[in-house]
Amino acid sequence: MFATYVHDLDPVLLPIHGSLALRWYGLAYLLGFVAGFLLLRSLARRGIGVLRPEQTGDFIAAAAMFGVFLGGRLGYLFFYQLPKSGWHVLLDDPLMVLRVWEGGMASHGGLLGLGLFTAWYAHRHQISWPMLADNLCVVGPLGLFFGRIANFINGELYGRITDVPWAVKFPLSIAEEPPEVQAMAWQAVAEIDPKLADAPLEKIIAAARQQPEISATFAEYLQPRHPSQLYEGLLEGLLIFIILWVLRLRFPKAPAGMLAGLFFLLYATFRIFCETMREPDAAMIGGLTKGQFFSLFLYLAAAGFFACAWRKMKSTRNS
Repeated sequence: MFATYVHDLDPVLLPIHGSLALRWYGLAYLLGFVAGFLLLRSLARRGIGVLRPEQTGDFIAAAAMFGVFLGGRLGYLFFYQLPKSGWHVLLDDPLMVLRVWEGGMASHGGLLGLGLFTAWYAHRHQISWPMLADNLCVVGPLGLFFGRIANFINGELYGRITDVPWAVKFPLSIAEEPPEVQAMAWQAVAEIDPKLADAPLEKIIAAARQQPEISATFAEYLQPRHPSQLYEGLLEGLLIFIILWVLRLRFPKAPAGMLAGLFFLLYATFRIFCETMREPDAAMIGGLTKGQFFSLFLYLAAAGFFACAWRKMKSTRNS
């Protein structure tokens, strides 16, 4: 039997000054973009795809800004935050859209943003959108992998209660407990350090990293949960990348759209599966989590790209 691990990782990798710091989450995005650039350039140098090697840097930079960041942020606001807090919040503070450093990104929003951006880019440069999407979908899952690892380090987007041997107690999950349990947890911590009696959760978590007694006491009020971030990172990120990368190199002349379709098919399937072990972070829709519900639309995207690939195969055979 394993002792249940109490999550105590620090989201800050390197403090700089005051609230300014290098965080694991930011590093995850950086690693994703660097890996995407290097892999896309490698494919371009092999003559696979529609980008020239010298185009890959500008393409990744623009895709990061207008696809991932803007799409992911808008997706989080429109799919998750605003339905809960009220749409007037955006009208009162429209600049909240740009404050990505405060947290709040949605992977489905990022996928939609990348889809729109790559469609515009393909039209602007007169290249095949399905072929561009193929290579981007091959390298993109690595970014998803790094992002989910950062989610785990942050202790956010945790899983549902479980008794598996590798379960983790996430301090942030105290928010899922009844108010009376939360009150008892705060009281127990205050008996150790009275200065934490009315402290916000973030301060208690920071104190627990430094004081094992506080960590052990607070953990008594936490339920062991699935480390669902790691499940998602391994399935939606690393496994999909390995599958698509091998296929890309094995079949460099695969019909345009085939690999993009396979990405959406696999991502939707793995996301729906992993959501069964992830604590819902928004209201349910017809018995489905929002992540599962939005993933259903990705099957339509997969079907569309498969249809493009099928037409390409038929035209090649007939020519």
